[in-house]
Amino acid sequence: MLGTIASPLIPAALAAGYPSWDDVQAAKANEASKAAEVQKIQALIAALADDVTRTRAAAVQAADEFYAAQQDYFAASFRADALQSQTDTEAVAAREAADQAGRVAAQLYRNGGDDTTMKLLLSGSAASADEVLAQLGAMDKLMQRNQAVYAAAVTARDSAQNLADQAVVARNERDRLQQIAEEKMAASQQAAEQAQAALDAQAQHLRELEAQLAALQDATAKTVADYQAGVEAARIAEEQRKAAERAEAERLGAATGGGGGGVVNSGWARPTTGPRTSGFGPRSSQCGNGYCSTSYHYGVDLSAGCGAGIYAAAAGTVVYAGYNGGYGNYIKIDHGGGIGTGYAHIRDGGFYVRYGQRVNAGDLIAAEGNTGNAFGCNLHFETYVNGSPVNPAAFMGARGVPV
Repeated sequence: MLGTIASPLIPAALAAGYPSWDDVQAAKANEASKAAEVQKIQALIAALADDVTRTRAAAVQAADEFYAAQQDYFAASFRADALQSQTDTEAVAAREAADQAGRVAAQLYRNGGDDTTMKLLLSGSAASADEVLAQLGAMDKLMQRNQAVYAAAVTARDSAQNLADQAVVARNERDRLQQIAEEKMAASQQAAEQAQAALDAQAQHLRELEAQLAALQDATAKTVADYQAGVEAARIAEEQRKAAERAEAERLGAATGGGGGGVVNSGWARPTTGPRTSGFGPRSSQCGNGYCSTSYHYGVDLSAGCGAGIYAAAAGTVVYAGYNGGYGNYIKIDHGGGIGTGYAHIRDGGFYVRYGQRVNAGDLIAAEGNTGNAFGCNLHFETYVNGSPVNPAAFMGARGVPV
């Protein structure tokens, strides 16, 4: 029991123990003891509330920092990919320009040139545009008669090199921001765990403490046993409420159809039953509810309805479960091999898994909501390869799961 353990969530002065019902019964018989016990219980209730407030504020701050770092990393990843694509295109253009200059030089040679460097060129020994240009640069005849062709090839080579240098810088920045995002995620998860522990401690003890306080302050003939029974009845009712919520999430999923949670031969499953309402990639920013959506959508939105079930897309380990800034309540699952999935806008109280938990494909992990920057209940679903977001429609489609 927490009453025998000094917890970091409870001030040291109050960590000696929570009162038992026997303590309450004994204190009722003595006014001085009753007053002391009332004061102790009031202090414990206040400490629980303070811990929830403090840890929740710290968790929100850490989560906002994680969200900002995550979005910075995503943007840097796309910049790096775009630059690399341009670099590859320019490298091809540079080689084609150099080859064109080489063909001009070859024509000159066939028309009577005798430069020995030309023989090396025609031997095909040059492996790159740079080597071709180095050979051509030593040929006076080409320099004199075909300066424009040579100059164009040099410009293309330099442009390709400049883009290659930019791509290196972009990749380094992407990697730096990825490390920051991972550190912020770990810090946010730790803060979320502390906030949840404080909330759990409050949930575990507050109802009983309030009942004990009421029993001490009650001058009627109502017995301590009556208050104990009320606490137990409330606990059972809360368990039944949570079970009903999970059952309702499953029912909503089944009612909307679409195969959510059903595992296909690839070992992957659709994360919800709802249809796709927003795709991946550039989009017009939409404003409302005090915020604006981003102009680039790093996932797809699937909408089965408020409270509908969200399912693990594949087997893996939950590496994040908590609040995450604009994503609201968010779960991230690591599937191994550099593959991950993310689930955002989960409703408050809609987590059915916790950090570190192992899940199977199709397991119910959460309930759909509209927390964070959402314009209605939906699941914002992301897929990651080596940490970077990729189009879920293509990613899941390749695994036989339409989204």
